Amino acid sequence: MRFRRSLAPCLALAFAQPAAGGPIFVDVAAEAGLDFQHFNGMSGEFYLVENLGGGVALLDYDNDGDLDVYMAQGRMLGKDKTLEDAVTQPPKGPLTDRLYRNDLVMKDGEPSLRLTDVTEEAGIELDGYGMGVAVGDYDNDGYPDLYITQYGPNRLLHNEGDGTFTEVSEAAGVADPRLGVSASFLDFDRDGRLDLYVGNYVAFSTEDNKVCYSPSSSRDYCSPRKYQEIPDRLYRNLGNGRFEDVSDVAGITREYGTALGVIGADFDADGWLDIYVGNDGMANQLWMNQGDGSFRNNALMSGTAVNMEGVAEASMGVTAADHDNDGDTDLFMTHLMGETNTVYVNNGDGWFQDRSVATDLASASKPYTAFGTGWFDYDNDGWLDLFAANGAVNIILSLVKADDPYPLHQPNQLFANTGDGGYRTVPVAEAGPPFELSFVSRGAAFGDLDNDGDTDIVVANNNGPARVLQNQIGARRHWLGLRLVGRHGREALGARVRLTREQGPALWRRVHRDGSYASASDPRVLFGLGDSTQVDAVQVHWPSGLVERWEDLKPDRYHRLREGEGQEVDS
Repeated sequence: MRFRRSLAPCLALAFAQPAAGGPIFVDVAAEAGLDFQHFNGMSGEFYLVENLGGGVALLDYDNDGDLDVYMAQGRMLGKDKTLEDAVTQPPKGPLTDRLYRNDLVMKDGEPSLRLTDVTEEAGIELDGYGMGVAVGDYDNDGYPDLYITQYGPNRLLHNEGDGTFTEVSEAAGVADPRLGVSASFLDFDRDGRLDLYVGNYVAFSTEDNKVCYSPSSSRDYCSPRKYQEIPDRLYRNLGNGRFEDVSDVAGITREYGTALGVIGADFDADGWLDIYVGNDGMANQLWMNQGDGSFRNNALMSGTAVNMEGVAEASMGVTAADHDNDGDTDLFMTHLMGETNTVYVNNGDGWFQDRSVATDLASASKPYTAFGTGWFDYDNDGWLDLFAANGAVNIILSLVKADDPYPLHQPNQLFANTGDGGYRTVPVAEAGPPFELSFVSRGAAFGDLDNDGDTDIVVANNNGPARVLQNQIGARRHWLGLRLVGRHGREALGARVRLTREQGPALWRRVHRDGSYASASDPRVLFGLGDSTQVDAVQVHWPSGLVERWEDLKPDRYHRLREGEGQEVDS
């Protein structure tokens, strides 16, 4: 029996709270049925793309009220390579992306995940080498669609609303043949239709594979600087199932780099979505929306192109949120081992300062290479914490000496927001058993998988098993969840929400799916309320420009807010 939950306003969730004590996260992948094993097809050739994948997406594809899971898969690389040439054992079954339906059930008074592989019955069969996943309802029919970046033409999967998907990338005009990794659905022109930004990496092919070596003179993966960078693409949604490539007209092809991280947010609070692109080893880009269909790269002037020392970093993953509760959108970037992950703090007008050292995140990140990341409130205290999915891109000599077959793995990290502008590294014993493990982690998607009011994480491990990190403590504190629905049933991606409460500063959150690395997250907004038992008001700044207010929303439950049904206020 499938557990279905309405998102109607004022409907309480009678979920039991976990017992006091214990770890913050536990891995429930095996118990829940997520048996996905990523395969990167490595054969000793050290192809660049082998250690870039893969991504993961959380989406409610069947509209039953809970989050399902989509995993991007690799395959063998090279024209003459077969599975017999693989260095590691491939997983059983077909090498294709996988879709898992969440059949959430109640067990002993608590929600329990049941993830069922429905790939074949959903009609999903892709022939490329999967990299990342973006999610968005591009035709506003109420069902989220999938865009898959690949080594090979990218694919757009239209959700038919009956549990199946149809591949429509050629017909839609978005089958970009370049090597894309991260992508984002966003409404850059505010016409009510989701457009698509695709971040492209380098001009790589297995036929032109470069040969590189480690400091110990053994074969190793090459830097992207060995290859030619390629331009990103911006596709405008025409509203008829097709997209128009407006990359040149919008101005984003004037400057390009080695894109890995992509996120859309309104960084200067002017009501228009901007686009931030993290480029691997090159200056990052902050494409400021001019409101006329064009963009201007303001990364250098805004302080987000390079770090405080003026050096371009590896820039794999990115997240954007109001980490210091001052009402604007800040940026966090993950980087290469030997560099530091970077925090760019917004002054409210789209001008940033590198505060990596001041937040105590610099030294903690320097021994690791990080990819997937997200600002989220794991303990629902009202302050956004950080997760970093780690895994090297160049071989680690100590692991080579130990005869490790894939000597790139590293443990992941959890950072707690101290509420005074800083962070502390959460010890492994406190963070939980998943942080004792060491994998080559890449994508990370964040969302409330069991609908209990806290944020869980699904981690995609390159050439390894996927992990489901279930939150054990967040729901002990009060919370408020929101699903925002725009006019005509469209997704409200890009909306900004302000919550006021009886205790503590006002909280700002944004509706998004993008960010992290090659992944897509839960679009619902989740506010941690700490000890507050009352929400004074919620104010929604819709992408259309309308601002509305709701009062008397009960905490510890989800509410559905529809554009046009609140109390309109002056912006």
